[in-house]
Order: sequence, then C-alpha cells, then structure tokens
Amino acid sequence: MITRIARTAGFTGLLAALLLTLLQSFWVAPLILQAETYENSAPVAEAHEHAAGTAEHHHDAEAWSPEDGWQRVLSTTGGNLVVAVGFALILAALYTLRAPGRTATGALWGLAGFAVFCLAPTLGLPPELPGTAAADLAQRQAWWAGTAAATAVGLALMVFAHNWVLKAVGVALLVVPHVIGAPQPQVHESLAPEALETQFKVASLLTNAAFWVAMGLISAWLYRRQQA
Repeated sequence: MITRIARTAGFTGLLAALLLTLLQSFWVAPLILQAETYENSAPVAEAHEHAAGTAEHHHDAEAWSPEDGWQRVLSTTGGNLVVAVGFALILAALYTLRAPGRTATGALWGLAGFAVFCLAPTLGLPPELPGTAAADLAQRQAWWAGTAAATAVGLALMVFAHNWVLKAVGVALLVVPHVIGAPQPQVHESLAPEALETQFKVASLLTNAAFWVAMGLISAWLYRRQQA
C-alpha cells in the first residue's frame, strides 16, 4: 500500500510539475517579468533620498535570487516538484479510502483539490504581482490555511455525507471564511497597470486548474494501473 502511494505520488508529481513549469514559463512568468520592470523603475525618489542620507542608510547586500533564464526555470521546476509531489501524496492517500472507479474520476478529485488549495483562497487573496501592497504575511497564511481546511471539510460533507444536516454544515463551512474576510492592506496599491493584474490573475487560475486536473487524471491512472 505504501509503495503504491509513493510510486503514484512520485510519478504524478514529476509529470504535473513539468506541465506546470511549462505553462508558467510561457504564460505566467512573462507577466511577472513585465511587472518587475514597473517595480524596478518606481523608487527613483527613494534613490535620491538614500544618496543624500548618512552612513546609517547603507544598503545591505541583497539576498540571492535566481537570474532570468535557466536559473529561474530550474528553481521554479524544483519548487513545483516539491509542491506537486506533496499534493499527489494527498490524492494517493485519499484513493486508499475511496479508489477512483475510472481514470476520469481523477479529474473530479483534481478539481476538488483546485477548489480547496487555489480557488477558495484566491477569492479573498488573489495572486499578486511584484510591487503590490499586501497585508501581514502571518495573517494571510493563517487565513489561507483556515480557508483551505474549511473548504476541504465542507466539500467532503457535501459530497459524501448522507445526512442533509451535515450537507448544510458543509455549505456553511464553504461560506464562513469569506464572511470573516481575508486580511487586507490598509491601502490597496499596485505599481503594475490594472490590465496586467487582471491578466496575471486569469493566467494563474487557469494554469493551476490545468495542473490540478492533469494531476488528478495522472494519479488516478497510475493508481488504478498498479492496483490491477
């Protein structure tokens, strides 16, 4: 059982991570690079202030970040691989509780994962381009985790519970995080144009949707193949 889960998660994570990296490289990354040009050209006034300041305002060495090209692609692929294998482990573990009857059923599991880890949190905390004001990181992480957990339990109750009361509780769990509301910055600011922000949000959502559906289909096919 453990070997089947590990194999399913490993191969699924690898293939899904490669797909995600490919989509990001051709669709999402160019939008981020375009937004970085606005971020880098914005603080001209700050540069003059620092130049006129004392030695107390000395800039520390910047932390390392991957350069454009193979470094950024390689680091993105590595990050995607870790995340994809982790999510694939969750799917494979769930299959041991309720095995997919058909490979196509994996797409439904993938869409459920997309709803839990991407769609629901995005309703309160949409993807942000560089140069966008944001609320406190710890508060955003706590709201994201709570929203994902509530969405997962809510969907499970709606789909698998036989009691209508439990189904109603599931619906309530889907709504509660958004009634509470995600933490927001005091002032909503973005250096990038609004049109670029919209493109980035759409690209991020569709890219993640394709990633999750592919991961659901691949994991279901591999799991059923090993089970047979």
